[in-house]
Amino acid sequence: MEELDGAGFDRISQNKVAVIDVWAPWCGPCRMVSPIVERLSTRYNGKVQFGKLNSDDHGEKAGQLGIMSIPTLLFYKEGKLVDRIVGAYPEEVIDEHIRKLL
Repeated sequence: MEELDGAGFDRISQNKVAVIDVWAPWCGPCRMVSPIVERLSTRYNGKVQFGKLNSDDHGEKAGQLGIMSIPTLLFYKEGKLVDRIVGAYPEEVIDEHIRKLL
């Protein structure tokens, strides 16, 4: 899974289906979600593009996206934001959001 900056974010989000994990290193719930997103990125390899955006390092981009809390998962289809999850959710819930996009 690719660590994104602003330009990388724009490139990834334009894919047919993309999931962006907005996180920060100090965030406990983010550390709970991260391995789930890693597993899902392996499961959907070739079908869904995944990326991570560190909100501390890229606060301006996080602000542009309206990120108020982390972790936030952003779901894109054909370059458009179509869904988001805020908070730590189990793998089954995140997987369901991804399957809706395929």
